[in-house]
Amino acid sequence: MKRIALAAAAALSLIAAPAMAEPLMGTWLTAQDDNGNSGLIRVAPCGAALCGTLVKAYDSAGREMSSPNIGRQIISATKPVGGGEYRGKVWSPDRDKTYNSKLTLSGDRLSVEGCVLGICRNGGTWRRAN
Repeated sequence: MKRIALAAAAALSLIAAPAMAEPLMGTWLTAQDDNGNSGLIRVAPCGAALCGTLVKAYDSAGREMSSPNIGRQIISATKPVGGGEYRGKVWSPDRDKTYNSKLTLSGDRLSVEGCVLGICRNGGTWRRAN
């Protein structure tokens, strides 16, 4: 009887796991940067935090383009702080700067803001791509 109960509990935990997944995880289409470029960022766990890696880049016309930044972490050391808000680091390719980030998740939209030395920059709103 114990074996059946343990097997049932294990099966239920496997079914429930996707429902409990971190809401920030997945692929996000960034807002256009100062050069009009955008990208796809794949957010996944990295250690005890979340990181986002650039997997595709697009020019101002929305055409896929090559970029030396593909494979580079755009979001790093990011953790939830509650209420759909996340704090960590965000790297901006168009300015080659790393900012302290404030990410605010609302449904399939992610508001991105970065600050360095008290100067903040709005990174626009990213949209969930998957």
